Amino acid sequence: MASFPTAVRSSRKLAFSIAQARHVSDLAISRTGKPILRVPGGRSAIGGHTATVFGATGQLGRYIVNRLARQGCQVVVPFREEMAKRHLKVTGDLGRVVFIEYDLRNTESIEASVRHSDVVYNLIGRNYPTKNFSLDDVHVEGTERIVEAVAKYDVDRYIHVSSYNADPNSPADFFRTKGLGEQVARSIFPETTIVRPAPIFGFEDNLLLRLASLTNLFTSNNMQERYWPVHSIDVGQGLEAMLYDDTTAGQTFELYGPKNYSTAEIAEMVDREIFKKRRHINVPRAILKPVAGLLNKVLWWPVLSAEDVDKEFIDQEIDETAKTFADLGIKPGDISNFTYHYLQGFRSSAFYDLPPATEKEKREDRKYLHVQQDI
Repeated sequence: MASFPTAVRSSRKLAFSIAQARHVSDLAISRTGKPILRVPGGRSAIGGHTATVFGATGQLGRYIVNRLARQGCQVVVPFREEMAKRHLKVTGDLGRVVFIEYDLRNTESIEASVRHSDVVYNLIGRNYPTKNFSLDDVHVEGTERIVEAVAKYDVDRYIHVSSYNADPNSPADFFRTKGLGEQVARSIFPETTIVRPAPIFGFEDNLLLRLASLTNLFTSNNMQERYWPVHSIDVGQGLEAMLYDDTTAGQTFELYGPKNYSTAEIAEMVDREIFKKRRHINVPRAILKPVAGLLNKVLWWPVLSAEDVDKEFIDQEIDETAKTFADLGIKPGDISNFTYHYLQGFRSSAFYDLPPATEKEKREDRKYLHVQQDI
């Protein structure tokens, strides 16, 4: 009979060999012939894809980095500022999230970020020009450098996150440069998957939190632009699903929410949720746009930009030929179901603990408001 220490060592070896058992079905061959070990997943899983996520320090980045890392993927996060990426360290297990410092104008740093990856996500975007980067520098030239590196190292998948209304002929520079970026990506790497998300709401968004804050004072079109707001978690889920579905390569996706709203309707919804009335002053476009452009050059922190003023006059248009959430098997959530979750912190102490209104209370509230308006 084996001694007790020997039996313990043997049992450990047996358990380790069973846990590490692999099957042929676990092995997937990528488009370029690279073998990829697809594991069931889990925060501590080892295997899966190696993904590079440019723009991971933005609002949408954390959702896709977390989803990939907890499935056992190795995630490479190129970054510019040390403090901007620290929250991503805990999105995956130890060693699963790797950080590489890069510069959008430095081709060598971009190539180092994608060299060992089999999928690259490009989430880089800018809402307004700065003294260092214009919108063309970020959305067109930056995209060109990234896609050239993807093509050079024959990366299997490239997923390009653009914007709703992306159009090279758009009167708004933001939409125009986003459209040009799509053309550049497809011309260099035809298998590019293009994703056009609608205005996104969620933590640290530029929609609900902006409307609830005191700084959102001026508007130029009485907040009448219309769009289908989409939840950031739904977009992150969609981006993850595209990685595991090779049929999405070369496709264009329009990711938008289930209902169409104007900004004024969302602002009214926000006011009801925080039990406050935020004031919005309408200023003519000819005055507000140059003032906003000047503020962008003087102030270093984000304020109302000239691009935001232009976008107020352009409603979201859906490309009917593009695929949607339905093609990914995802049912997006409506913004009205999440206002309490994201805006509770804007309530005063007198209303902080009040639960979200029920459907019956909302209907009664609408009746009351209707009577008030008639008076």
